Amino acid sequence: MTDILTALIAFAGTLVGSLGGILAANRLTAYRIDQLEKKVSKHNNLVERMFCVESSVKSAHHRIDELREEMK
Repeated sequence: MTDILTALIAFAGTLVGSLGGILAANRLTAYRIDQLEKKVSKHNNLVERMFCVESSVKSAHHRIDELREEMK
């Protein structure tokens, strides 16, 4: 009878430990995904801003070319 009780206690300990490990890993994974989403958001914002800057620079170059032509 004590062998069965010992086996049940060991099984319960293993079950609790496994579930605790799974929950801890799940929290860590969720945290890391959240951090990656923040980084991706910052990157996307940078890409949008660079597109605006490139458009502005292109317009400035066209205007400079026009001014050069007027000066000739």
